[in-house]
Amino acid sequence: MTQRICFVTIGATAAFDQLLKAVLTSRFLQALQSSGYTTLLLQYGKNGHGILKDFEATVAAGQATKCGIEISGFDFNKLGLGQEMWSVKAAEDRAEGVVISHAGSGSILDAMRIEVPLIVVPNTSLLHNHQVDLAEELAKQGYLVHGHLDDLPAALVQSDALRQKRQTWPPQSLGADPSGRGLAGVMDDEMGFYD
Repeated sequence: MTQRICFVTIGATAAFDQLLKAVLTSRFLQALQSSGYTTLLLQYGKNGHGILKDFEATVAAGQATKCGIEISGFDFNKLGLGQEMWSVKAAEDRAEGVVISHAGSGSILDAMRIEVPLIVVPNTSLLHNHQVDLAEELAKQGYLVHGHLDDLPAALVQSDALRQKRQTWPPQSLGADPSGRGLAGVMDDEMGFYD
């Protein structure tokens, strides 16, 4: 069987337990299996290890299933997440997978540089949250899928559609950009660079 990886990152600075729990539900794991995924790799941050351990305990007790998906994780990689994101790219021995990320601009840009399908799930618990705006705008422009914690299987399906659409990269315009500034304008606004 050809390997296909789903890599999930919550970032380095803020906990995002809700995302970790959402990708460990039987509903999402079944969606991965149905889409031909073999591996779920989690970057769970400094506090997320317990969530993975709790899940593994429920599997051992027969109260949950991995749906045939190999699941592993790590807290942080001091060298960055480039290697993990590259593992999602198609290669001789694996099919192209997907990155599921919090909506931090650094993680988004890393995945976009590598040109892998990207599902962005905003962490709405953050103070002065900019993640929803960034996810909505980049999804509207066709760069990624704006995922929601309560329906990640649908986002997985949308990422496969985005993968097909990416064959005609850059994305087709969805109409006139009201700001006239495109992605660069969104990133400038998010970084606080105003004209």
